[in-house]
Amino acid sequence: MRLGVIAEAQGETRVAIVPNSVLKLVKLGFEVVVESGAGDAAHHSDSAYEGKGATICDHRTAMSADIVIAIGMPDVSQMKAGQMLACITDPFRCPENIRAALSAGITLFSMDMIPRRISRAQAMDVNSSQDNLAGYKAVLMGADAISKGIPMMTTSAGTVRPAKFVIMGSGVAGLQAIATAKRLGAVVYASDVRKSAAEQIESVGGRFIEVEGMDDFEDESGYAKPLTPEFIQKVNDTVCEVAAEADVIVTTARIFGRPAPITVPASAVASFKPGSVIVDMNADVGGNCELTQPGEVITTENGVTIIGTTNLPGLLSSTASMLYSNNLTTFVATLVKEGELSLDPDDDILYGSPEGDDFHVPGMGGVLICSGGEVDSNQSRIQEAI
Repeated sequence: MRLGVIAEAQGETRVAIVPNSVLKLVKLGFEVVVESGAGDAAHHSDSAYEGKGATICDHRTAMSADIVIAIGMPDVSQMKAGQMLACITDPFRCPENIRAALSAGITLFSMDMIPRRISRAQAMDVNSSQDNLAGYKAVLMGADAISKGIPMMTTSAGTVRPAKFVIMGSGVAGLQAIATAKRLGAVVYASDVRKSAAEQIESVGGRFIEVEGMDDFEDESGYAKPLTPEFIQKVNDTVCEVAAEADVIVTTARIFGRPAPITVPASAVASFKPGSVIVDMNADVGGNCELTQPGEVITTENGVTIIGTTNLPGLLSSTASMLYSNNLTTFVATLVKEGELSLDPDDDILYGSPEGDDFHVPGMGGVLICSGGEVDSNQSRIQEAI
């Protein structure tokens, strides 16, 4: 069995497999080939890979492996039927990725489709591992961009009041953002459309912003559901009223497979105080702030800075690569049976939970998207999308 690790597209600083994972893969029976320079941006040299047992090669050789591991979706036109590819495809927003895999006849695993409620899937959950880092980094960027200190400080010259942070959303990224801001010494307020999130928010030091009429807006997969326009307006009004006095606002609301919901309209930004900072964690999928410009940092006429970084985990390339590599190594290990790559028809990670199971989601399978030129029969929602 040969496993290939490719260099990512320009702008992506992470690498899918780090040198320390090579040892584990070799023990599983893989010959690991790594494209030259693949780990450079994450500070992993070719010699580091060679020292762990990998072979350095060119792009074509890495792409010809039995299974190719990547972060973003590569050009699969040079791959052949029967090969496997594991990466992040964002199938609902980027259906062209699925069409390309179907045309190539490869077996495609989309790691962002991991059935996150299955307990053993947690060690393979790339969404959580990367979102956790993104939430941490977002707070650091916000703290760096404001012109005041974060914690309360009592000095001979007077007392410095703590900065006020508002975190919109309390999924994996939001909870890490709350915890990080709290550790920095900020007073942290946080919101979520799930009323059950209040306890989680408070457990990491946040103060829950409750909205009248709130319920548990969560789908069968554990992701936030799309909300009605009326409730979105109510959330915006309530949370943005609190945010108007904040120093840093971090937006984390993301709906799987859909554009990011607008949680900070332009009218709200106009009421925010000069010098405040919005860190939009979803700039890559349209942004939660109406004024966000993906990939840019802008300042509004009333002095509000809006940070639209599109790859927050990539700013922590070494740690992000290590976690992603651990996720993928754990996943690949489940595919190895008696020294060969095979697909277990009873594996819920691949195919999703069966009908009647508590974790079954109609129309949604697991990470297996397609094989042999056909979309997996459990992925009817993806079939409709393409």
